[in-house]
Amino acid sequence: MQSLKDHFLLAMPHLEDPNFSASLAYLCDHDDNGSMGVIVNRPMEITLEALFDQLELGGERSPHRDTPVYYGGPMHKDRGFILHRGSSDAWDSSIQVTPEIALTTSMDMLQALAEGRGPEHFLVCLGCAGWEAGHLEEELKENTWLTVQGRADVLFDVPPAERLTGAAAILGVDLNLMTRDAGHA
Repeated sequence: MQSLKDHFLLAMPHLEDPNFSASLAYLCDHDDNGSMGVIVNRPMEITLEALFDQLELGGERSPHRDTPVYYGGPMHKDRGFILHRGSSDAWDSSIQVTPEIALTTSMDMLQALAEGRGPEHFLVCLGCAGWEAGHLEEELKENTWLTVQGRADVLFDVPPAERLTGAAAILGVDLNLMTRDAGHA
């Protein structure tokens, strides 16, 4: 099995599941035990200011107060997953996805962001997306998703509304020209 860690999953137009429709997910882990990632193009109506307030982290002077929080997926919706540029070494609960990208789930990073510290490029997601062993592979066989190598510039430099089309452009694909009907050869 080829690992899809550090790959984007682009929802095909016929994917109507409200959890994933029109979504771009970034896979942080993919192996024989399953897959885990976060949706990176669906900002919620909540900002970091509200999250800082809810968690009593302060943040009144944080430059990140107006930053949107993202819907990361339907699993563990009460947990925060912070995708960021840089090393995982400085944070309590982190994994290094690539030399440039890490995923942190610990409160110390949220506290740092509330204090105006922490990584310059990050996405705070509530929830994540996960697939049991073999499930994602089945969805790929059913043409539910397109895959392409992940890129930090699409994650952190492209506006959320343009991330899905930006990832599709890596493949030379325009999702708007694709039919909503799935086909099998």
